[in-house]
Amino acid sequence: MTKIFARLMKDESGATAIEYGLIAALISVALIAGATSLGGTLNNTFSSLSTKMSTAKTTSDNYKAP
Repeated sequence: MTKIFARLMKDESGATAIEYGLIAALISVALIAGATSLGGTLNNTFSSLSTKMSTAKTTSDNYKAP
């Protein structure tokens, strides 16, 4: 029984798999945070653009040619 336990203590393949899992999780969190931030920025940009286009359309609809 002690030999099995000693062999398990020497085996580092499980630790390596856990480390890779943690790295993948951290990368996923970073990607999600970046995508969320970028999404908010894009939303603000397109909302501003939409407002400007609506204002321009209203102005052109009210324009009377000489």
